[in-house]
Amino acid sequence: MAPNPLLLSSSHTLCHFPIFPKTLTPRSVSPFSCRSSLSHASSPHSDSSSIEPSGTGAAAPTRGDLFLERQQSRSAATVVLKQGKKNSKKKRAAASKLSSAIACCYGCGAPLQTEEMEAPGYVDPETYELKKKHRQLRTVLCGRCKLLSHGHMVTAVGGHGGYPGGKQFVTAEELREKLSHLRHEKVLIVKLVDIVDFNGSFLSRIRDLAGANPIILVATKVDLLPKGTELNCIGDWVVDATIKKKLNVISVHLTSSKSLVGIVGVIAEIQKEKKVFLLGSANVGKSAFINALLKMMGEKDPVAAAAQKYKPIQSAVPGTTLGPIQIEAFQGGGKLFDTPGVHLHHRQAAVVDSEDLPSLAPKNRLRAQSFPVLSENKRLNDTAALGLNGFSIFWGGLVRVDIIKVLPETRLTFYGPRQLPIHMVPTSEADQFYHRELGISLTPPTGNQRAEAWPGLQVVRQLQINFENRQRPACDIAISGLGWIAIEPFSSHLNADPNGNNEADLKELHLAVHVPKPVEVFVRPPMPVGKAGEEWYEYQELTEKEEELRPKWFF
Repeated sequence: MAPNPLLLSSSHTLCHFPIFPKTLTPRSVSPFSCRSSLSHASSPHSDSSSIEPSGTGAAAPTRGDLFLERQQSRSAATVVLKQGKKNSKKKRAAASKLSSAIACCYGCGAPLQTEEMEAPGYVDPETYELKKKHRQLRTVLCGRCKLLSHGHMVTAVGGHGGYPGGKQFVTAEELREKLSHLRHEKVLIVKLVDIVDFNGSFLSRIRDLAGANPIILVATKVDLLPKGTELNCIGDWVVDATIKKKLNVISVHLTSSKSLVGIVGVIAEIQKEKKVFLLGSANVGKSAFINALLKMMGEKDPVAAAAQKYKPIQSAVPGTTLGPIQIEAFQGGGKLFDTPGVHLHHRQAAVVDSEDLPSLAPKNRLRAQSFPVLSENKRLNDTAALGLNGFSIFWGGLVRVDIIKVLPETRLTFYGPRQLPIHMVPTSEADQFYHRELGISLTPPTGNQRAEAWPGLQVVRQLQINFENRQRPACDIAISGLGWIAIEPFSSHLNADPNGNNEADLKELHLAVHVPKPVEVFVRPPMPVGKAGEEWYEYQELTEKEEELRPKWFF
């Protein structure tokens, strides 16, 4: 019996891919659909050219069926895409969890390891296994941090002259790379700057790290400023200097981690944030600042009080912190992150030996030493009467200032660490004096061995300083990583020229500053320090709009 051509055959399922006529476009069929359907067996005498793309007759799909099919296909595709995104998010979260699961030293942030005893993060294998067994690796302090806490100068960052690297030591570029993710996150940046080394520690490329995130600028170590300094003047001076940097700074705080000045104001701004990252150059005082924050917050916040037990290590060594340290500091669940200091090659700390680094860190108020010196010494009185022309002043073995052409009333005042000796000699004898006294009376470098390896003062910067107002200093000459020199064309402490013609004869001061090769020299508006600073400092007159856009400062 011949098979009935009208019967359906379940064993011969055909998949038809429609052939689009020239008058139609592929848009009429969803790109995600491949339809498999049962079709009637065709007659041997049927004309294949008469077959319609979607069939004809009462059984053909209606426009509504085609629309519904397209919608279902698109919905299925959306589910697939969402599932793919969900899986990728899970992978990223897993990678993040894996990285955070790596146990690090709570003192410096270096990953814990048991192989290299002299490398950062080293822990005795028995101690490591015991802490790991009891899930207490977050409470471990590495061997390097224990030495640092006892005053040892153990370097860990290589490639910057004064502190050469060693086994598993990190480079300054690696530390900077650890902070590169911040510009892609939504966080609050607390940027620290050392008020003693404002220009040298400012981080001119902060945008590369912070991105468009808001910044709170914190000036540290204000307790080191000379006695009698008016902080209102300092706050206004810092804001003026910050505005010129064109950063997204929302407020400025003057603080001291030692006396706790200004710490409360910073706490009020950050304690409601979810993520707060501290950024700053090496040895700007980040770890000390965090300890001060935890101390004050711990009085009312039990979470901050508990965090004080495992706080970051403080040290004079650049690169004490080697990795981000997460601190559970806020009762509301927010996190505070101490980050590795950004190493700047143009600071004095990058060229001196690690054993000499403590001499660059002031421990008390800055010593203001002026030249010419008025004292009972007859020779110095004679010098004061003749002025400074033709003399050279050495600031330890790190800086030499040649006075080429100034007024008889001109005075230079040095603000820096008390440990650095200052000597003045005739310029004609300066070279011989430097080679003879380097490592002896001109320190750092200290000792004959370090003095012999010292490269010398290779860079000479010629300065021509204009002045107009005789009632105030003309400028500051800031030495990166050390301090600054205030230049007063007309000092009120020195007798004026009886003829009174100096102001008309000379409108420019000529000096030459010698420093080691990578160290930078900045010429900036004078900082109003001491009692005299309040007298000559002038506040800028602002419009209402300028006052509104200007960052507010607190202390």
